[in-house]
Amino acid sequence: YILITAIYQKSEQVVSSQIDSPSNAHMVIKKITQTNLSQGIEEKMISRDKFKSIAKSFTEKNILVLGDIMLDRYYFGNSDRMSQEAPVPIVDIDKVVDRLGGSSNVALNLFTLGANPTVCGSIGDDLDGEILKEKLIESKISTDFVITASDRPTTVKSRIISKDHQVVRMDREATHDLTKDFNNQIINSLSDAISGFDAIILQDYNKGLLNKETIPIFIEMGKNNSLPIYVDPKHKNFDLYKGVRLFKPNISEFNNYLEQINNFEDDAFSFLHQINSEVLLITKGADGSSMFHENEHYSIPTKAQNVHDVSGAGDTVISAFCLSDICGGTPQESAYLSNFAAGRVCEEVGVVPITLEMLNEIYLNFDL
Repeated sequence: YILITAIYQKSEQVVSSQIDSPSNAHMVIKKITQTNLSQGIEEKMISRDKFKSIAKSFTEKNILVLGDIMLDRYYFGNSDRMSQEAPVPIVDIDKVVDRLGGSSNVALNLFTLGANPTVCGSIGDDLDGEILKEKLIESKISTDFVITASDRPTTVKSRIISKDHQVVRMDREATHDLTKDFNNQIINSLSDAISGFDAIILQDYNKGLLNKETIPIFIEMGKNNSLPIYVDPKHKNFDLYKGVRLFKPNISEFNNYLEQINNFEDDAFSFLHQINSEVLLITKGADGSSMFHENEHYSIPTKAQNVHDVSGAGDTVISAFCLSDICGGTPQESAYLSNFAAGRVCEEVGVVPITLEMLNEIYLNFDL
């Protein structure tokens, strides 16, 4: 059985329903509500055999990640005194580490899960751009469609970490839309190669690559080649992503888009129909995620044991969902697997990708 569990803290009603349609004959949906829940309820949503079948197909997939490339820079150190100049801690830096960020972190998650990712985006004509490109090459991620833009710097997110906690973040970036000439350069570079991919992920951080000119063209290119399209949006461009396979905002982004917040479920279904997406997956941090597909709402609690850092969790969700979906997982199974993966990376400090080994280890240790 695939069991989907929804938990509501303040209600005492328990509802269970069996789906009778032949195609869903083995699916039981249970909404379980309980006052003062003292312990978690185990959700059984995917058999071990099905998980193994999905995961072993990851290596066969070629994924195009189209979006805003970034470099994540970490300054690790310790702090035991305050500055006399301002009421802020002084952090003595021990080491500086550069990691792939933004859409390149999505590509890294795909690679560490065993897939063959190609990243497409822009970097600046600067040292950070060279470092970022070298990091991609080191991670065996294709840089064939990484193009240098002379009018903007490479996006760098710098974080100062003291005793496993982030003290401050500093961003160096440009957020205006890329020029029409640059848009055309990206589009032309992809036109002959796009048929060689199994899926497209549009990773939008509102840094200018994905804009009102390029988004409809990228979606059309995917559809013309029968490629499923998975979207991770930011605050802008929400209503431009029409007719995609998956649309995955977080709860803050979703609520900010709404002119008026009413009933969460009604708002979600209304939006799903507005953009004509097959699946709407809204991530909710420690509260897990809500998936809306066809006429059903599935609530999936998180699996994180000890949350250290939520940075990059959304990148892990869309990577794992995309791979599971194109490797035979149902939307419910893919949502569960991706939520599981995100919970695992939240236990690490900084932006850390999910690996197939990590997913196998933690998944197979549960009594599923």
